[in-house]
Amino acid sequence: MKKVMVEHLKYRYPGTEKLALDDVSFEVEEGELIGIVGRNLSGKSTLAQAIVGLVPHFYRGAYGGKVIVDGIEVLHSTVSDISRKAGIVFQNPFTQVTGSKLTVYEEVAFGLENLGVPRSEMMERIDEALTLLGIYDFRHANPFDLSGGQMQRMAIASIIAMRPEVIILDEPTSQLDPQGTEEVFLAVQRLSREGMTVLLIEHKLEKVARYADKVLWLDEGKVMAYDSPSKVFSRDDLEEHGLAAPIYTQICKALKLKSPDGETYPVTLEGAYEVLKRWN
Repeated sequence: MKKVMVEHLKYRYPGTEKLALDDVSFEVEEGELIGIVGRNLSGKSTLAQAIVGLVPHFYRGAYGGKVIVDGIEVLHSTVSDISRKAGIVFQNPFTQVTGSKLTVYEEVAFGLENLGVPRSEMMERIDEALTLLGIYDFRHANPFDLSGGQMQRMAIASIIAMRPEVIILDEPTSQLDPQGTEEVFLAVQRLSREGMTVLLIEHKLEKVARYADKVLWLDEGKVMAYDSPSKVFSRDDLEEHGLAAPIYTQICKALKLKSPDGETYPVTLEGAYEVLKRWN
């Protein structure tokens, strides 16, 4: 079942001449984890905002094409209606913490209170979200006492407690150390396996290669590729568009060692290890 459909989407910010999104089209199936990659100013964040309705309802400008999220067209819906279908987590979790709640539990409850969710259902949703993200034991902690990875998982829990069909994460690990990064990726993978549709904007391509089902590559607002990680990261034109393949792919390319399919190169450590074993 298709959860996100983007058809010939074009968008230009007010006061600018260049399109931020230029004829973008792709579809996402239910439960897929999509990695969105590209150099800075390639249109990744604008696309995320278009899926949740901030473009064009908050950020005005020239808009064309169509975005459909779980059956509703973004252009003809309110941001409030779209928020029940799709939620977004920004790269800095501090921007999503209210600062008015004393515990993690209260912080996750904030959005549900605004939606008017009954108390019994609210508690059930919060417990489920905190457990799924592996931070249930921190429910009584002050949000600002959490580590970076834990705080980002709390931000994700705040969104998934609202039970959107789609969740978008805009560079959620950009300010995290390796441990925090791994915590967030494992949590995101868990969400996908539970059936949630996930779109993840990320610069750490080794992680995208490992966890994503597909990769959407944007450059200058256009779709350069939308395919499996191995096919996207094996392309020869990555560097000329400001994108470097995962280090394992670079090594195998230098050694001219392809995957068993004979067309692509390994994109993970395990894949590189297997082809290197055969080479030796």
